[in-house]
Amino acid sequence: MDMRNIAIIAHVDHGKTTLVDELLKQSGAFRANQAVAERAMDSNDLERERGITIFAKPTSVEWKDTRINIVDTPGHADFGGEVERILSMVDGVVLLVDAAEGPMPQTKFVTSKALALGLRPIVVVNKVDKPDGEPDRALDEVFDLFSSLDADEDQLDFPHMYASGRSGWADHELDGPRKDLSALFDLIVNHVPAPRQLARQDDDFRMLATTLGADAFVGRTLTGRVESGKIKVGASVQAISRIGQKIENFRVTKIQAFRGLQNQDIDEAVAGDIVTLAGMSKATVADTICALAVDEPLDAQPIDPPTITVTFGINDSPLAGRDGKKVQSRVIRDRLYKEAESNVAIKIADTPGGEAFEVSGRGELQMGVLIENMRREGFELSISRPQVIMKEENGVRMEPVEEATIDVDDEYSGAVIEKLTGARKGELVEMRQNGGKTRIVAHVPSRGLIGYHGEFLTDTRGTGVLNRVFHGWVEHKGPIPGRRAGVLISMENGEAVAYALWNLEDRGKMMIGAQAPVYQGMIIGEHSRDNDLEVNPLKGKKLTNVRASGSDEAVRLTTPIKLSLEEAIAYINDDELVEVTPNAVRLRKRYLDPHERKRMSKQN
Repeated sequence: MDMRNIAIIAHVDHGKTTLVDELLKQSGAFRANQAVAERAMDSNDLERERGITIFAKPTSVEWKDTRINIVDTPGHADFGGEVERILSMVDGVVLLVDAAEGPMPQTKFVTSKALALGLRPIVVVNKVDKPDGEPDRALDEVFDLFSSLDADEDQLDFPHMYASGRSGWADHELDGPRKDLSALFDLIVNHVPAPRQLARQDDDFRMLATTLGADAFVGRTLTGRVESGKIKVGASVQAISRIGQKIENFRVTKIQAFRGLQNQDIDEAVAGDIVTLAGMSKATVADTICALAVDEPLDAQPIDPPTITVTFGINDSPLAGRDGKKVQSRVIRDRLYKEAESNVAIKIADTPGGEAFEVSGRGELQMGVLIENMRREGFELSISRPQVIMKEENGVRMEPVEEATIDVDDEYSGAVIEKLTGARKGELVEMRQNGGKTRIVAHVPSRGLIGYHGEFLTDTRGTGVLNRVFHGWVEHKGPIPGRRAGVLISMENGEAVAYALWNLEDRGKMMIGAQAPVYQGMIIGEHSRDNDLEVNPLKGKKLTNVRASGSDEAVRLTTPIKLSLEEAIAYINDDELVEVTPNAVRLRKRYLDPHERKRMSKQN
């Protein structure tokens, strides 16, 4: 059977997963009466809740005697490590662009990787039926983007289609018949080259492992594209690291191929197909699985370095161990190193005391997803504020800069520009107005964007859209002020009393409600001034013989601020931590005892 390997790449929420759903339906991968979840490819709980793709997932469809292996990739730059590995498995990409938004930062990020590998994209302008869609402008912007990314002549001469993934049609002409996706299937088969590996079926077996998985029955599994030769179940093979070091010999116990949404067992895999192998115990991502006669590893894609570091520590608060079962540093360490094995964009380092671990990654979202997964697994953690990774070049201290692309209503553009170019030390690159909306592009130090998103949503009344992607390194830009407000710190252990919280509302905004468990050193609210203040949330009303009818019980509290996990991590200062348990996210001071806090602040 003829074969094609493609990846679908796009910015967040431009419709990749929805389009793949339609491709599966129209190719006959589902039965007519089969119950299939919306966005069937987003199988992870977090992906479903957030409506984003986090893990790259392959599938395959059959169209006119051709098997098309399709990989649905994440759009967030935080998960760019997934995208970079996947692109080395495919021979073509379908670039999806929203007709209204045009190319966005993550479109640029992923497309630059695809063009650098010499892939020739097919451009699909999606959501052309949106009322504010401008398909021709979006197409022009894609051409400009390709030019700015140094695309060659073949890549600039890209075929394009207009589509609506949700309605299930794609057409070469904007005013075409709009029936189904058959024109897109035909274009993929005709434009994307067949895997060059098909010609190497008689060579020795070689495969580059690109994703690591675990199966309840067969244990560790590795997925990748067979680069040459054939492999049968029961064959003896070896694993070689990227530097040519032999890791292990093992027998292949299972071979699985992607057929629709199912992983099917097959007896033999041939060059060009994307398959999953089982049987190894040590081999991991970027290793070469090959025949015993082979001694040269395959080239692995270099991965962009991490840009931020977060410290994961044990939870040592007075409430530790109440919610979670996994609280020891040894268990946390094992889980983090297991994550780093499968996620090549994450790096783990032990701290001198051994009680905490430095986790480096691409961004706050990637860290938030890892922490959220761990708390759901029963872990308790204390998390530090993200720190940006600096580097030295010729004796000069350099820091990472991100390209922020912002879409806001015209009336809010002034406030946004002032925040970015003022204290946050950003540089305005481009500003474009179109139909009541303003697009702002700015280069801002990563330090300046930590914790900015919540403030941005407040400034734009929740209507603004902020996207960011790593841009490069610049000379350190000097101090950037952090949070301006101080915090209210509990001075007692126990349960918060409604009357006490009501009296404290003059002091600032509360982050807890009545009867919430509190402890000494826990942050219970935001102070209305810039200094920290110790308060007593347990102080009840003094009892006397005099009672006013009903008024003693009628304490009306303002609804407390509820910070999400990512907001909490971005909110804290360097002397504070986020306590994360399966059922709670609390803020606290690093040193709970007030005397110890004073002593440590004098040392710093």
